[in-house]
Amino acid sequence: MIVIYNPTAGRRRIRMLWRVLDVLLLAGKRVELVETCWAGHATELAEQAAAKGHRLVVAAGGDGTIAEVAGGIAGTGAHLGIIPLGTANVLAHELGLPFQPAQIAAMLGKARTREIWPGLARSADGSQFPRKGVFVQMLGVGFDAQVVHHISLPLKRRLGAAAYALQAGRELGRYGFPTVRVRIDDTSFEAASVIVTKGRLYGGRHLLAPDMAPTRPGFTVALFQRSGPLATIRYGLALTLGLLPGMAGVRLLPARSVIIEACAAPVQTDGDAGGTAPVEVRDAARPIQVVVV
Repeated sequence: MIVIYNPTAGRRRIRMLWRVLDVLLLAGKRVELVETCWAGHATELAEQAAAKGHRLVVAAGGDGTIAEVAGGIAGTGAHLGIIPLGTANVLAHELGLPFQPAQIAAMLGKARTREIWPGLARSADGSQFPRKGVFVQMLGVGFDAQVVHHISLPLKRRLGAAAYALQAGRELGRYGFPTVRVRIDDTSFEAASVIVTKGRLYGGRHLLAPDMAPTRPGFTVALFQRSGPLATIRYGLALTLGLLPGMAGVRLLPARSVIIEACAAPVQTDGDAGGTAPVEVRDAARPIQVVVV
């Protein structure tokens, strides 16, 4: 197997990676380790690994690194392994993956897989999204993307999830909350913010879309219909309390395709900045096999 590691994860997390690799090596597994050097590098490394015949390509990092590797192996037949080293680790929580080094190593050694259906984002104006537009968990347009676009990476490494809360507080007073126009299949809607999700969870283990799963095609679209700082604070509190799916002003709709029209609102995919709307979202052509317990 080849392990693609994002070194921006920090010293504490690299110690966890070494423990996973130690267990694999003691078990007689052949492991090649490569590090990323820039944004998007994991996609290039994963493409090269798949082209060289690596059957298992492992992403060691957060959701953005996982999505980059997924973008590199999409359509190749290579399997995706995950060593969750990120801040939120949404996909790992979604799939019930282990977080202890020995258990992670055992999972990778057995290489039992389950398929997931990634999403694919395409910009109507021709601009490029990260990792060929592939995302494995979510795409957001509006306030959450505004936070992702402006968060400090050094602060994120120091504070973890708390950095997002701090940045959200900063953005409340300067984000303009433009209306987001979205077409879900053949029906049009308006909202203050939109999240297109492949799974149930958001921002770690917080429940967003109870009926969605990344193991099947399609999406759930969360429309946040109330605008402004106060409504956004209420949404955030409801998310942390597990009350967001049933909250007034939140609408959850199933979708096969989503078009978010021009609105000058920022876009994020799996926690990485992805330009601005307009954007079209659909399923990838084929599923990806992910190593699970």
